[in-house]
Amino acid sequence: MDFTPNDDHEAITAAVDRVCAQFDDAYWSACDTDHRFPWEFYGEMATGGWVGIAIPERYGGGGMGIAEAALVLNRVAASGAAMNGSTALHLTMFGLNPVVKFGNDRLKDTFLPRAATGDLHVAFGVTEPDAGTDTSRIATRAIDDGMGGYVVSGRKIWTSKALESEVCLLLARTDEAGDDRFGGLSLFLVDLDPQHVDIAPIPKTGRNAVASCEVAYDELPVEGWRLVGERGRGFQQILHGLNPERVLLAAMSCGIGEAALRRAVGYANERIVFDRPIGANQAIAHPLAQAHMQLRAAYGVMMQAAWRYDHGLSCGEEANTAKYLAAEACWFAADQAVQTHGGLGYATEYHVERYWREARLQRLAPVSQEMTCNFIAQNVLGLPRSY
Repeated sequence: MDFTPNDDHEAITAAVDRVCAQFDDAYWSACDTDHRFPWEFYGEMATGGWVGIAIPERYGGGGMGIAEAALVLNRVAASGAAMNGSTALHLTMFGLNPVVKFGNDRLKDTFLPRAATGDLHVAFGVTEPDAGTDTSRIATRAIDDGMGGYVVSGRKIWTSKALESEVCLLLARTDEAGDDRFGGLSLFLVDLDPQHVDIAPIPKTGRNAVASCEVAYDELPVEGWRLVGERGRGFQQILHGLNPERVLLAAMSCGIGEAALRRAVGYANERIVFDRPIGANQAIAHPLAQAHMQLRAAYGVMMQAAWRYDHGLSCGEEANTAKYLAAEACWFAADQAVQTHGGLGYATEYHVERYWREARLQRLAPVSQEMTCNFIAQNVLGLPRSY
């Protein structure tokens, strides 16, 4: 990795910051309260080409890597948009990565140009009611229709952005697993056809501008060319979406933590108690300093993971480590921001409670902290499987 200043990265940061400056905390608070997708923000980001930053240039995208996509989402989250802004974009950034890597020419030519302009909205359908972390238990089936296509039936949950999306990258079972517990799973880019697909938002604590949905598939016809890559190897192919997802979530977590810390430091400098700013007290100052250091450390691992992925190197350890460290740093920063504000931290006026609600999610999704530790213990340290 090269740690010298990167002119392209600095230009990306400055440009995204300018766009985000048009949308203040009041805008994001209103979107969250009203459960309203941030169409105005999304339109500005699409016009600037940021939605398609990681899509190859031959399809109209920016031709850049996951590192640059991470920079974009980090700045979006840090602006105060937090997850409501960043998850409006990130599914296109990482969700279509398996299509870029493994898709046939028809798939790429049909969907990638529209995704690059922001015209195509994409959802990501993996998690099921009985197959959360254990992807091998996926029960949604894609059955041969006898004419070269498939018929999909099953149920997915926590499918973000399904209400706005036209297509979904869907993992379904086409064959029995055999000796490989992850075998028999295939990846498709399917239409969310309302005649065969029912979408229901899941009420949740935060990030309400972008709905998370339960999606039921009832004999959805899928043409054969919608198969992404090789039949039966969908799990291996979707890893090209999951590792980048962990990197991008880590970037978002660092951004949320930065936004919370910025609010906390501002308040600690302004709030006068006992004739001096509360930030003069080490009980306030030290946790904020610790939050800053934790966020910087997580950010460094996140960029290392992105760099390794973009250079074709293994990055499972780094991507999972980045996700873990960023989630913990984000939560600590947001919690300390609420604590710094005292009772007012619980009020919506100062916005830190919104960051706090979204920060808690980072320790659950897209994979829990405990399962991340299991991955590192088993795959990096060589310890016995514990589950």
